[in-house]
Amino acid sequence: MPRIRAASVAEHRSMQRGALLDAARSLLSEGGTEALTFPALAERTGLARSSVYEYFRSRAAVVEELCAVDFPVWAAEIEAAMEQAQAPEEKIEAYVRSQLGLVGDRRHRAVVAISASELDAGAREKIRAAHGGLVAMIVEALSGLGQAEPRLAAMLLQGVVDAAVRRIELGAAEDPAVVTEAAVAMALRGVRG
Repeated sequence: MPRIRAASVAEHRSMQRGALLDAARSLLSEGGTEALTFPALAERTGLARSSVYEYFRSRAAVVEELCAVDFPVWAAEIEAAMEQAQAPEEKIEAYVRSQLGLVGDRRHRAVVAISASELDAGAREKIRAAHGGLVAMIVEALSGLGQAEPRLAAMLLQGVVDAAVRRIELGAAEDPAVVTEAAVAMALRGVRG
């Protein structure tokens, strides 16, 4: 019988689940989706491979859980940055800068790796819904600038952000700060349209 490292079985299971998610974040940020395997999770956490299956039935289940846990935290950070801004253009700038500022964060790297992977329909839908919530944050600011189609403008703006994220993630020739400034400038020019 495995040793319980907490005051209760429930607390122990919660700690183990958290350790598995942290290991998954590390694996994804270090090696992408190919690195996220149950043997690797077991090795990182000191669990038996069969024990990993007690917490997650599949790799997709790990991915879904990471999205459920990490995406709201990431979105809250973006929203907090936007709330500090006053004018619609300042909110848009905060939206772009805060997303690009998170690129180096392990949670972000994991979400990027996840979005590039082959997932089942349920996991893809959860990611799509989470991204939809992110895009919804900026619609009001775009309406405030007089955009006739603020939802469409928000989706296109997110496309600029996503392209900048990929550029930074690829370790392109440009410094991440240069990519960020270019994305902010493009976003602000585009929304003023």
